[in-house]
Amino acid sequence: MTESGTARFAKTWIRPALLVLAVAAALIAVRRLGLGGRIGELRLWIDSLGSWGPVVYALVYGIATALAVPASVLTVAAGALFGSVVGVVVVSAGSTLGATLAFLLARWAARGVVSRWLAGNERFARLDAMTERHGAIVVAITRLVPLFPFTVLNYGFGLTRVPLATYVLWSWLGMIPGTILYVVGGDTVVRSLADGQVPWSLVGVLGVTGAGLAWLVRRARRTLAEREAAAAQGRKEKG
Repeated sequence: MTESGTARFAKTWIRPALLVLAVAAALIAVRRLGLGGRIGELRLWIDSLGSWGPVVYALVYGIATALAVPASVLTVAAGALFGSVVGVVVVSAGSTLGATLAFLLARWAARGVVSRWLAGNERFARLDAMTERHGAIVVAITRLVPLFPFTVLNYGFGLTRVPLATYVLWSWLGMIPGTILYVVGGDTVVRSLADGQVPWSLVGVLGVTGAGLAWLVRRARRTLAEREAAAAQGRKEKG
């Protein structure tokens, strides 16, 4: 395998590998720090809200995301609190809401501040140029592959020319695989501790999702490279 091939392989599998590490760390933290009881207390508070519990959690998640608060803990906790299915729905709604709020703030409310924040950032300049040329696929691939910090993406896209509807749709779709990985991972940890045995069905979901994410990343990279090559060829012919 060539050096570039090795680099691509590493980037493709970085998120599943990080998930494994996160789940292992969560297991250790729960057992050593007694976090299981705290999660139980949070669950009781959420349950006390009745049908509004998931809605409140999604709103809190969205606001935290818009304020650039790291939401990875909230993502894993959603699996522990709501289970895999409801947890994925709650986090998907919350992350999309937060990403949209940040986008709107950057585009219409705090454009000057965000522009100064990202001024001179070569990676953002490249993102802006690629978004102008390829739009939706760039939004999707940057959600699938952690090339940029999540907050930078949310605010950065607000300064690009990508339409709001395109941004929201492809951000939502691009975040789903990662959401499933982390939420189901959190659910797996809690069920393992509660039942004293590994829920292999959830482990299977994690494996399938991780493999699917790896395939999507490779496919998206190939498609983007092909479009970039075609665009470069077109500019060369015009020149």
